[in-house]
Amino acid sequence: MKHLFTLNRYFSKYRSKLLLGILFVVLSNVFRILQPQAIREALNRIIEFINTDRSASKADLLSHELMKFGLYIFGFALLMGLFMFMMRQTIIVMSRLIEYDLRKEIFEHYLTLDTAFYKRNKTGDLMSRISEDVNKVRMYLGPALLYGINLISLVVIVIFTMFKVNTMLSIYTLLPLPILSFIIYWVSNKINKKSELIQKQLAKLTTICQESFSGIRIIKSYATEDFWKKDLEQNAFSYRNMYLGLAKIDALFFPSMLLLIGLSTLITIYVGGLNVYNGTVTAGNIAEFVIYVNMLTWPVSALGWCASIIQQAEASQKRINDFLETKPEITSPNNLLPIPSRPEIQFENVSFKYPDSGIQAIRDLQLNLSFGTKLAVVGKTASGKTSIAELLLRMYDPTSGRITIGGIDIRNFSLQDLREHIAYVPQDVFLFSDTIEANIEFGIQNQRTGLAKQAASIAAVDPEIEELSSGYQSILGERGVNLSGGQKQRISLARALTKSAPIVILDDCFSAVDPETETAIFDQLFNDLQGKTLLFITQRLKQTQYMDAIAVLDHGKLVQYGTYQSLIKEDGLFNHLYEIENKSDY
Repeated sequence: MKHLFTLNRYFSKYRSKLLLGILFVVLSNVFRILQPQAIREALNRIIEFINTDRSASKADLLSHELMKFGLYIFGFALLMGLFMFMMRQTIIVMSRLIEYDLRKEIFEHYLTLDTAFYKRNKTGDLMSRISEDVNKVRMYLGPALLYGINLISLVVIVIFTMFKVNTMLSIYTLLPLPILSFIIYWVSNKINKKSELIQKQLAKLTTICQESFSGIRIIKSYATEDFWKKDLEQNAFSYRNMYLGLAKIDALFFPSMLLLIGLSTLITIYVGGLNVYNGTVTAGNIAEFVIYVNMLTWPVSALGWCASIIQQAEASQKRINDFLETKPEITSPNNLLPIPSRPEIQFENVSFKYPDSGIQAIRDLQLNLSFGTKLAVVGKTASGKTSIAELLLRMYDPTSGRITIGGIDIRNFSLQDLREHIAYVPQDVFLFSDTIEANIEFGIQNQRTGLAKQAASIAAVDPEIEELSSGYQSILGERGVNLSGGQKQRISLARALTKSAPIVILDDCFSAVDPETETAIFDQLFNDLQGKTLLFITQRLKQTQYMDAIAVLDHGKLVQYGTYQSLIKEDGLFNHLYEIENKSDY
């Protein structure tokens, strides 16, 4: 249970509920134990009456005595039920509160991790940890803990009471317990190993489902439904077999438990009968012991169930801990510096290699952007253009060299402060399942009426939004599935324009926009970007004529730098790409 010990901090946080829950469990078991003692006394009185005078007066007295014991038993049962209700209101409620805290902690940790982590891990696995794994842990924190405390307190009270009545009879009655302990130990190890494999397979199933739902249009357009169906079927079959293996262990475990409990009952009746004959115990004691044994039946049987839950929770918590122990590689420094109001950006001998793939994206890059400069970055596919944007946003840190803003290394700024100073339109557009207005105003905390419409107008998407039945209040499907590629790109651009950031990065965000609309956007865009620094990454060279300067990259190196007019005259990569573009247009 070493991984579950990490949850002790939550027990400390909710210790009042935990301690009250333990108290209520003990009190409920105290009143449960008093019931068989009352039955013992009632049975002894009956036998005493049978063996002595059976007069009418004695019968009336016995009737009153039995009524009294009956009321005792009813009262004890009532109090036991009350405290059982209270223990659920404390321990089960505590488990739900910890479940909430744990999900919140995991989600907050997700938000701190860097881009490299998300490239290494699949979405389905991340979803499985915050949903299925937390559910398994919650079962340990609630039912397993509750029944575990109940078992311990009941066993202690029952065994103490049994030995107080008759030591020898208690030893015989509890004789099967060592065998039971061995079975529990063996089963727990089996369940632990199987549970970890089951959770991994479940994460794989979740990933397949998530990817198939997200890419359903591609699956249908390529007519690969049968392939995905077979893939899911094979993985679901493996998951089923794993769970059946776990179920077989449980199926062997519970009958074994009941057999041993039944054996204890038989021993109690046999040995107890001999002791009654010898006069060392009474018939009421045998009835009391039989009730005690049966009283232990559910808690001891639940021990196997609790062991199964605990081992599954251990496997799940191990997966959660492995994730929570992952530290982000990109962090804010302790001594934060303010970002200058008129930031000048410099790339000083920057080289960058992607940590997982090992691809060298940037090589010894020297680049300078004065405040207010409009710089275009062009080059062939995979020349490192997007990597420049990711480095400036500190999605990654350079392998060597440094990036400065106002002469200060960007690693000395707060991540939040740095990214609040940059408006970014990525290559891969992402829209949330919310209203269009909420998507456009996503980057600003205090949403202002009319700002979304103004930004959409600059992005040349306002007329198309207005044509929708609910206008700006139209709800988008997942990832904006009910919009065209060009509409999604322009809404993403409008989102960046609502953010009052001094640095704007546009990463090939007009690839799905026709040239006429693109020209219309640029006519309005430059007015809005007055006094701001623009980093414009593009494959379309014609739009670079509006820029102050152009940087041409090839295999991560800066091979040309200058204005549109100067580069068009040079016999270099820019001119070569420009000629290819013109031939393509023709």
